[in-house]
Amino acid sequence: MQIERDRVQILGGVMAGETTGAPLALLVENRDHVKWKGQAVPSMTAPRPGHADLTGALKYGYRDLRPALERASARETAARVAGGAICKHFLSELGIQIGGYVIAIGEVEAELGGMPYEQRFVLAEASEVRCPDQEAGERMQRRIREIMQAKDTLGGVIEVVALGVPAGLGSYVHWERRLEARLGAALLSVPAIKGWRSAGVPKRPAAGTQAQDPILLDGEELNRPTALSAGWKAGSARGDAGVAGGDETDRTTLTPQTTVDLATGEQSSTRYERSDFCPVPRAVCAGGDDSFRAGGGFAGEAGGDSMEEIRPRLAALRKARLSDLVMDNQEHVYWPEEGTPEA
Repeated sequence: MQIERDRVQILGGVMAGETTGAPLALLVENRDHVKWKGQAVPSMTAPRPGHADLTGALKYGYRDLRPALERASARETAARVAGGAICKHFLSELGIQIGGYVIAIGEVEAELGGMPYEQRFVLAEASEVRCPDQEAGERMQRRIREIMQAKDTLGGVIEVVALGVPAGLGSYVHWERRLEARLGAALLSVPAIKGWRSAGVPKRPAAGTQAQDPILLDGEELNRPTALSAGWKAGSARGDAGVAGGDETDRTTLTPQTTVDLATGEQSSTRYERSDFCPVPRAVCAGGDDSFRAGGGFAGEAGGDSMEEIRPRLAALRKARLSDLVMDNQEHVYWPEEGTPEA
């Protein structure tokens, strides 16, 4: 929103423009705090549907709903964006680029065709609604203005893309290291995200063949002409573009919703709290939390405590090419009989 002009202060862990190895300390000041300090805040006892108001009171026994409202606010993503920006910078030093954009708001969908991802990133940053398709972006803005007049809100769909991800990042062996699980957790933990998907896959594919990427040989390189599997398979990165999509909704509306006042026990209506009419473009920034996952996972698997150690280890990782995939091409005898040569 236009009233928010956050700036991040780096309080520790950086010296002369470089990290020192100590924990990074980042501060995003809440400038609304001074307006509330010492003020009597009206009680809040009517939980809003679609929010953490009621579940917070059930979990922690709050005698007022505002503590749940404030802590569950999407403002918490400011810390994710700040941390994600640092991780994106770290990854860019290793040739890994992360970007995102909006592909739908309400019923308005972008037509991106075969537009390169790098171009999508640039065009999205020049758009008021972070949509690379200028014509669709203008229609999205008109739709948002209409929904504001109707005192309602709009959801949509975003995509977050990682380029240059090393093949093999993640695991099909360890459930907690599978990329789908880690990226899904990152996206679904963003407030108001209610679904995630592999980008490019039809919403309801008629058959499994519609969600597969053929493997083609280009010289030594093993390439895929499509990205229906989103850049990973069975928990591990394939070595091409990794794409994750998220469905964003918004639960706060100017139009009152039906609820119960917990103090009086009577049917009531919700009281409006400040919110976006359409949070979808901002979700692209919050989706940068994926860079935490990719950055942390990469650092753990590549190893090393400095860029000088990490870079050669990255260069030594296997690539998706024939010379790195030496096959024995021999039969295997499983559980051989005792006394046989295989035993």
